[in-house]
Amino acid sequence: MNIPPLLQRFLPFLRWFPYAGPAFRADFLAGLTVALVLVPQSMAYAQLAGMPAYYGLYAAFLPVMVASLWGSSNQLGTGPVAVVSLLTASSLAPLAAVGSDHFVALAIMLALMVGIVQLTLGVFKLGVVVNFLSHPVIVGFTNAAAIIIGLSQINKLIGVPVGRSEHFIADIWGVLLQVGDTHLPTLAMGATAIAAIWSIRRWAPKLPGVLIAVALTTAVSWAIGFERNDSARLEQIAEPEAQALLTEFARTEGRVREINDEIAAKSAARQGLNGAETAHAAVTLAYEIELAKLQLKDREDENRRRNRAIRSLVFERAVGADGAVSFHAFGKVPAGLQGDGRRWRIPKAGSGMQKLTGGGEVVGRVPEGLPSLALPEISWRMLGSLFSAAIVISLVGFMEAISIAKAIAAKTKQRIDPNQELIGQGLANVVGSFSQAFPVSGSFSRSAVNINAGAMTGMSSVFTGVFVLLTLLFLTPLLYHLPQAVLAAVIIMAVVGLVNFDAVKHAWQASRHDGIAAVATFVATLAFAPHLDNGIMIGAGLAIALYLLRTMTPRVAVLGRHADGSLRDAAVHSLPASDVVTAVRFDGRLYFANVSYFEDAILNAVAGNPQAPYLLVVGNGINELDASGEEVMHHLVARLRANGVTVVFSGLKKQVIDVMQATGLYDVISPQHIFPSADMALEAVHRWAAENGQDSGDSPLRPLPLARFG
Repeated sequence: MNIPPLLQRFLPFLRWFPYAGPAFRADFLAGLTVALVLVPQSMAYAQLAGMPAYYGLYAAFLPVMVASLWGSSNQLGTGPVAVVSLLTASSLAPLAAVGSDHFVALAIMLALMVGIVQLTLGVFKLGVVVNFLSHPVIVGFTNAAAIIIGLSQINKLIGVPVGRSEHFIADIWGVLLQVGDTHLPTLAMGATAIAAIWSIRRWAPKLPGVLIAVALTTAVSWAIGFERNDSARLEQIAEPEAQALLTEFARTEGRVREINDEIAAKSAARQGLNGAETAHAAVTLAYEIELAKLQLKDREDENRRRNRAIRSLVFERAVGADGAVSFHAFGKVPAGLQGDGRRWRIPKAGSGMQKLTGGGEVVGRVPEGLPSLALPEISWRMLGSLFSAAIVISLVGFMEAISIAKAIAAKTKQRIDPNQELIGQGLANVVGSFSQAFPVSGSFSRSAVNINAGAMTGMSSVFTGVFVLLTLLFLTPLLYHLPQAVLAAVIIMAVVGLVNFDAVKHAWQASRHDGIAAVATFVATLAFAPHLDNGIMIGAGLAIALYLLRTMTPRVAVLGRHADGSLRDAAVHSLPASDVVTAVRFDGRLYFANVSYFEDAILNAVAGNPQAPYLLVVGNGINELDASGEEVMHHLVARLRANGVTVVFSGLKKQVIDVMQATGLYDVISPQHIFPSADMALEAVHRWAAENGQDSGDSPLRPLPLARFG
């Protein structure tokens, strides 16, 4: 089937056709296998991203299919992934309450921004920009992110609340202080899931371990009534501290609504103004709106702190002789009341009736049906705040996806187009934002499942999306009793493999600078958590700075003739100097950042051998010459010539000679002083020296007879 190149460029999935029966069967089974892993995993990653669990199913539907249809890899599995989910949560947590409607709206908007960035890079073939995130930086970031992801699930694993602040380590310490309050049934659920996933992975790797663990624990959760909920009016909560916090929370919520109404009214009034005479009024209204927004942020921050404090309180349910229900501080039920001995918490403060949980947390109701297709809600006020996060998620997500795609291509021998993959990932995020998805990327674990299950084309991911669709339509009631601790276990088992300190060690062994970049990124990511983008930006900046430092001081060697006839570093091999010529090799491009270093190195070499009337610059390692380099080279040639030293060049590359010819430096040096090889240059130099009576005949740099080379 001959497909026009232009059509295949816009519809790359046409390369799968003609689509034969064997490919259909292989892709169908692979798609089903991946879906069995993806459904529970996507819900877990939604929780990691700070979203309600069912949003993971939305992110596992259309984005999975779109990325496959417009990407370049036949087996890459796209969807929710751990690192991108964590970056999403860390980027949005300072801007909105985790899990709130505002948080969800920002996550969907962030997916749109990420998609636009990736799509733009792909369309304009700027995939090389990802090279700014070097491998050591990604290694350091991935190790730190995996540790952060694992630690962030501890509270769900033991069934205690966690506060969210500007300091992740402090939040985790707060969780550890509550180990004594561990909810044992929750811990049992999580431990069972971890044991099941690990055992199946080890002893029966072909079975869907995650799905089996989820099905088993969900059934047990339903059978034992793992979830226990109750509700209470404010007066039924007899703990004074809780009453004060809830009262202030409700009052501030009312004030937040008032400020929002005020902002809306003033914004409408401002838009209705026109004409020059209203300019002052417009400025006044703009000032008042900004002031109201600051007040709104302060009130929202206050209630966020109150919510954390309320979640940390533990109550005990008590029943009086008249059947009246009340909630008291745990272990402090007054005499005459019958306590149930169960720990109850308020997971989220609200106005009016308060919901309390006294058992383990479960996923709860998952809305049936497909996500509504709609334009994401754009908050222009938050656009600037999310821009840096969108850039980081775009690059990290693409780096993860393209690395996986290349690893798969090494097995399948398929050609991977990074720019086409960017287009596929970008379209997946854009389309995902229209179907209520948060940012997605390529998944290593699901891609491995996909290829091991025999996937032949990207149609396997289309089948995966169809199975997720069937889950959304018919199977969501089965997910109600899925314990949150099990989702935490799924995440922990998924990220264990991301911790790879050997990769950091390998980077250190390859280059000290790379090792420093990896370690610095690792430490910075942990230190700045939950603001992970700061860690990776610091790492990327440091890697670039260290690279520039290396290019500013490239290796310069004064050469001597080795016993085997080759030219080698005289200082390293203790080779004698020549009284005819000083040979210097410069290993690096010659540009503005290192021209001073080059000039000093040449002058020092000449000063170290003052009797030699010739200088040979071996330029095999000079890959580039810019205007600054040309200027310095021009002055050096003239300066040394004025001092009786003739400068000769050898091994210059075409791009360097092109610059010399364009600027006239080639003629200044003289074509007769530029040679293809160092030995040809040395032969000519010694011939000239002999003609001028400058060669004593025992110069160690004299080219050896061909017989010596055997």
